[in-house]
Amino acid sequence: MASPVTHFEINSSDGPALGKFYGELFGWHLESFDIPDGGGGTYEMVDTHAGSGINGGIATTMPGGTAYVTVYAEAVDIQATLNKATSLGATVALPVSKVGDMVTIAIFIDPQGNAVGLTQANPQAAEMGGVSGGSNAAVDWFEILGPDGKALRKFYRELFGWEISENMGGEGIDYGEVNAEGRGIGGGIGASQTGGPATTVYAHVDDLDKYLERAETLGAKKIMGPMDMGNVSIAQFADPQGNVFGLYRSSQ
Repeated sequence: MASPVTHFEINSSDGPALGKFYGELFGWHLESFDIPDGGGGTYEMVDTHAGSGINGGIATTMPGGTAYVTVYAEAVDIQATLNKATSLGATVALPVSKVGDMVTIAIFIDPQGNAVGLTQANPQAAEMGGVSGGSNAAVDWFEILGPDGKALRKFYRELFGWEISENMGGEGIDYGEVNAEGRGIGGGIGASQTGGPATTVYAHVDDLDKYLERAETLGAKKIMGPMDMGNVSIAQFADPQGNVFGLYRSSQ
């Protein structure tokens, strides 16, 4: 079975402050937890209350760390999956680590510079519940981009067993769509416009202009959009701590 993407994470210099931003922007519910052996740091758990998609978290980076967005894929054997990632050209950013009694995680840097997380699959996860019911914006799409989209898609096919289409953007567009797996969400893997690594997640909203304006009022900066892509329209903003976050609206 392919590894589903079941968690998103936004890393920042001040997790509680950034949690307040996203809570006010989308109506998401946040609960702060002390990080075991984390030097007094906290982790803001996000329940979007969207009724679909995935939940996530907002982490405070160590002093001197950089802000970034990532996603976590479930692995049946997290150490074996991390070993496979390194055999395919990735490097280890965080070795397999148990976070208190909550979860076992690891993070690697893919061959094109994206930080991506792993979490040990929990057989009881479906019984524990996921996203609570509600009508808030659902996080149900991710993107992993780099200089060479084709090579990046090959890496993730081999690592996670993902089914990824080719050239979803049309002829000459280096972009492929990742089919959603199990409890996870779908996404896209392709070439970035900057030529560097870029990982982000997208929230499904009903009005791009409304959410862009609200985000800017709360201290974010619009990066692009709204842009019509045919079946969807997209936009992106940089949150108050510099993380790039995506929005999309279905055209149907």
